[in-house]
Amino acid sequence: MQRMNLETAVGLFVLLGIACLAWLSVKLGKLEIVGGDYVPVHAEFASVSGLKTGASVEIAGVEVGKVDAITLEDYRADVRLKIRTGIRLQEDTIASIRTRGLIGDKYVNLAPGASDRTIPPGGKIRETESAVDLEELIGKFIHGSAQ
Repeated sequence: MQRMNLETAVGLFVLLGIACLAWLSVKLGKLEIVGGDYVPVHAEFASVSGLKTGASVEIAGVEVGKVDAITLEDYRADVRLKIRTGIRLQEDTIASIRTRGLIGDKYVNLAPGASDRTIPPGGKIRETESAVDLEELIGKFIHGSAQ
């Protein structure tokens, strides 16, 4: 009887350890088990070189969402953003792709506008600025075609 109690206690301890590891991996990996409170918004860019799915979306340096998907439509990159519910984007919001540091990760920066009207869920950000391709810029400078 005592051996059975010991085996039960060890089994519960192992299950508790596995549950803690699962919780820790979800938290550290920033995974979402359930959909979360996000609103989809689209933005079209001429170039998204270096931007990846899962990159952060920021307003004034504060993360307000993630890049959900990047697709090609009519030779332009359509980027679907997941913005936290409660963040209202004005119609004249500008979305630009920026680099964190000199050779850092790419992210989407949103500059809010001054319009009274907001973008509805599933709507589109009309004003965008594509990523600066550093390699292309250096190549133009080296070959003397930079202005």
